[in-house]
Amino acid sequence: MNRIPIQKSDITIGKALPWNVFDPQGNRVAAIGDIIHTREHVQLLISTKACRDQPVEPSDDELSDEEITGSNGKQENTFTFEAMKLKVGDRLQIQPPQRLAVDRVIVRLIGYTPNQSLLVSAPRESSGLRMQLVENDKLVVRVFTSQNAFGFPATILKIIKIPYEYLHLSFPSEVKGVVIRTAPRVKTKIVCSVANAAGANDSDDNISGMIVNLSAKGALLASRRAIAEKGESIKLAFRVSLHAIDTVLSINAVVRAQFVEDPPANGSVPLVNHGLEFVDLLPNDTLILQSMIYQQMIEQPHTVL
Repeated sequence: MNRIPIQKSDITIGKALPWNVFDPQGNRVAAIGDIIHTREHVQLLISTKACRDQPVEPSDDELSDEEITGSNGKQENTFTFEAMKLKVGDRLQIQPPQRLAVDRVIVRLIGYTPNQSLLVSAPRESSGLRMQLVENDKLVVRVFTSQNAFGFPATILKIIKIPYEYLHLSFPSEVKGVVIRTAPRVKTKIVCSVANAAGANDSDDNISGMIVNLSAKGALLASRRAIAEKGESIKLAFRVSLHAIDTVLSINAVVRAQFVEDPPANGSVPLVNHGLEFVDLLPNDTLILQSMIYQQMIEQPHTVL
């Protein structure tokens, strides 16, 4: 996991630290729950360039507690397991027990037996080492499918290590979820050009990417390097085909999330994914996007997310 420098505003004197603190060499100098009592101690940490783990940004696969609990103002509902429409190989996010002091990690669904067990790949730390989970540990599982964010508690029933590592989790008796998307989304492979929000023409400011899924309100953009940070604005130019007629769209977007994919098996550099929200869409652009998406939903229903 990447680490970021400690800022003075990060620490509240007299309150427990919500994360571990490390020196520049990676040695832990303060633990979660420790209390900083003086301004001098804060200044010492800053002057010695102390750092902490960079928080994981929510994305299509990384959902906030507010999205699951409905505390962000969205209506929480109860769903059946089948409503999640999980498929083998889908990415699930798990929240490990607090004692591990590890952020949420991504695992893959291997399979399940209804009302008995859910099988997932063994989670690993950012270093690649196996996470030190034990049987009967309590987890929270989160997943994003279709237009909903889902979450449910699970218990580790069994840890299998041979011939390969995976976990048996308890089958969820109840799944909570909220609608977090109002527009349908489809899988795509659309090459696009990306520039800064001002539309600079300098070649250093324009790079190519791949739109891997698309809705009338946003997209997931993959690239070989980070294009922009969360909250920054970019401009996309890409071509869509509607009833055999090609149209080039130029759309402004804001980066709402950023995450790195699992490293490919062939050892190549993993792609950086950017969750985008389209802004200031022209009515014609919205109409083209909606028509293109609904056309694909009818002609290629297997691409609907």
